[in-house]
Amino acid sequence: MSNEKETNPAAGLKEYPYAEAVEGAKEYFGGDDLAATVWVSKYALKDSFGKIYEKSPEQMHWRIANEIARVEGKYPNPMDASEVYHLLKDFKYVIPQGGPMTGIGNNLQIASLSNCFVIGHKNPADSYGGIIRIDEEQVQLMKRRGGVGHDLSHIRPTGSPVLNSALTSTGIVPFMERYSNSTREVAQDGRRGALMLSLSIKHPDAENFIDAKVETGKVTGANVSIKMDDEFMRAAKEGKKYHQQFPIDSDQPMYEKDIDARSLWNKIIHNAWKSAEPGVLFWDTILRESVPDCYADLGFRTVSTNPCGEIPLCPYDSCRLMAINLYGYVDEPFTKNAKFNFDRFKKHIAQAMRMMDDIIDLELEKVNQILAKISKDPEDEDIRSVEVSLWEKIRTKAQQGRRTGLGITAEGDMLAALGLQYGSDEAIDFAVEVQKTLAVEAYRASVQLAKERGAFPIFDAGREKNNPMIGRIKEADPALYEEMVKSGRRNIAMLTIAPTGTTSLMSQTTSGIEPVFRPVYMRRRKVNPSDKDVKVTFVDEVGDSWEEYNVFHHKFLVWLEANGYDVAKVKNMPQEELDALVAKSPYHKATANDIDWVSKVKMQGAIQKWVDHSISVTVNLPNSVTEELVSQVYQTAWESGCKGVTVYRDGSRAGVLVEKKKDGKDNSGEYKPPLKRPVELTADIVRFKNGEENWIAFVGIYNDRPYEIFTGKLEEDAMFIPKKVTKGVILKVKDADGNKRYDFQYTDKYGYTNTIGGISRLFDEEFWNYAKLISGVLRNGMPILDVVTLIESLHLNTESINTWKNGVARALKQYIPDGTKAKEKCPNCGQETLVYQNNCPVCMSCGHSKCG
Repeated sequence: MSNEKETNPAAGLKEYPYAEAVEGAKEYFGGDDLAATVWVSKYALKDSFGKIYEKSPEQMHWRIANEIARVEGKYPNPMDASEVYHLLKDFKYVIPQGGPMTGIGNNLQIASLSNCFVIGHKNPADSYGGIIRIDEEQVQLMKRRGGVGHDLSHIRPTGSPVLNSALTSTGIVPFMERYSNSTREVAQDGRRGALMLSLSIKHPDAENFIDAKVETGKVTGANVSIKMDDEFMRAAKEGKKYHQQFPIDSDQPMYEKDIDARSLWNKIIHNAWKSAEPGVLFWDTILRESVPDCYADLGFRTVSTNPCGEIPLCPYDSCRLMAINLYGYVDEPFTKNAKFNFDRFKKHIAQAMRMMDDIIDLELEKVNQILAKISKDPEDEDIRSVEVSLWEKIRTKAQQGRRTGLGITAEGDMLAALGLQYGSDEAIDFAVEVQKTLAVEAYRASVQLAKERGAFPIFDAGREKNNPMIGRIKEADPALYEEMVKSGRRNIAMLTIAPTGTTSLMSQTTSGIEPVFRPVYMRRRKVNPSDKDVKVTFVDEVGDSWEEYNVFHHKFLVWLEANGYDVAKVKNMPQEELDALVAKSPYHKATANDIDWVSKVKMQGAIQKWVDHSISVTVNLPNSVTEELVSQVYQTAWESGCKGVTVYRDGSRAGVLVEKKKDGKDNSGEYKPPLKRPVELTADIVRFKNGEENWIAFVGIYNDRPYEIFTGKLEEDAMFIPKKVTKGVILKVKDADGNKRYDFQYTDKYGYTNTIGGISRLFDEEFWNYAKLISGVLRNGMPILDVVTLIESLHLNTESINTWKNGVARALKQYIPDGTKAKEKCPNCGQETLVYQNNCPVCMSCGHSKCG
């Protein structure tokens, strides 16, 4: 028994069934189903098998508080666990995001706490060896649940000579596809990897990069952003030529050309208008403002950003994210006495920065655990050496810079609670004042931490003296600046504004710096025959009954109560009366659809002055806007000092991409199934959980889409398949007696072909019968989205088969092409703007993601 805890980290922990955990979380969230399911699915303590060991965020908050208090104990003036818990409780003040929330105190899985990484060679390697090394490194990070970004500007352009048998380079695009495919192959707990690919506008292949995602099915596993310098922006504005070259920073380039800047600008605008990509990064602004780039010669030269664009990073640096809930600092919200409590805000900023610095120590512990695990892995040392080197470089960067990512959320609700209309001059001024306070107090806290714990090792005030961000801190508080010069700073950079989609669902507030999507919106749900006390609103064309009901933004309900309205009565009001009530609220003319894009972009630029990293924000535009308007958005963003910007035109992702004609498809992209099942089909292996059991699916592929599926419980003694095997072939064969069967073949790492005979007969008959039905609709060409919708709508008799059904749906979702519009409404905002990105429905209106 004495060794049990060493071999079983879960010993002593209570396991909760999924349904019980959801019910516990639902009670915590006051009956909020969405918040409860999001928390259980993404943030509750789990082991590597998906077993759940928490049923309430209160348990999670104490888990995090105890770990941070443990680190605090190593330093002077430590906070205790109860102080930390007070900041975390009810998601009211301080909210760790993503990796920190799931990973702190979780000894059941070995994973990084970092939300995002950037990789790239110190001396960029324009060779197959260097390119493939980056591919391997990004996969190693993604399997630890980190988002990854890297730049492609070091790859030589199309047609340039190379010293191998190929003679000339294929250029950027094939390598974009390579990195994208690797991202799609990596899945952790049903969540795919996230990748940002960037390229300098100065690169001769820039136009190919910009066009790479126009063709359906290309580079579907990555976001792409073009790095635009001030010279290009001026040339595009003035209609002048722009010089491209390779290498982009060379005094003696091997390849040069002059282009029409405005033509390329128009191409960028057209593609962004059409399909929301590429995003743009104003690279000179990023480098000019970057404090870490004061140490560029010491390895802190910024080269790319994380997948959402809020953290520009140098190679092998990473960042952990935490948000301060601005709504929590409004006293007496939605009343005439409403006031922002700056004193409490400043106190909590100092404590949040201590927590962020503690999380760096916790991350270093995690990295050491990862390295220890790698050392025990069974692979040969030369295979492990790449991963070891990767994590050692990440550890070094974390130690040298101690970078943090402290941000905010609930900007929209904070302004409404104070009676300020989002986008108004008064609201912008106040939002900037709040962000300025956050910046100054975060830097003050970092200086204090340097006194207590030591400055980041390479701190040099002389290097930073001309940096614009440091200059603004100096102007705002000269005494603080002098103190920083004398004592140093604990963290090289520390501020960001990241997306907070799922975080805001749990804090029940607006997301990031975004306005409320709508204070009231319609949601619908299917009515089952057994449901009681429901009102059938309409019956659709296939006979299904639906109930429509209003969903209210949480803080709009607070406004109602604060202003004497009977919430129960309001919920039963007809739409016209509801609209009139909204018009009286501070959310009137302050929703995502109301905000003037100029106001939003200018607000972003003004706030950006007090964020030393960047801001992730999307400018939502109606479908009817012109390309000229998108051009004005980008131009204004650059002129306002934004570091980057992305636009989304309503509906632009769905049905706008061009499909090339190929076998099995006509010019419209319509799938035409073969008249007869081919003897041999390539196949993907998809593993998933059915309850506590390990299950497997063999997905036969014809013309790049699922054609059939074989699935059931993975019985290791009946069919052992190494976990690293993800592909093979399914053969249709006849035995000596003429009986038909299907065999699966794969090649192992030694090059041997292994055959599993009669895979259909290895599975439970009930599951196999359902799989045959699903294969039937796949073989007849039903769109994959429709197949998934059909599977999800099945009402089956047992819990095990329903769990199996969900696993099959997840297995097939990965084949839904990016840009496909989902057939359901967003569970957060109620709009029909869910679009698949990397097999995950993402709402293009409010930013809600079902995958995190």
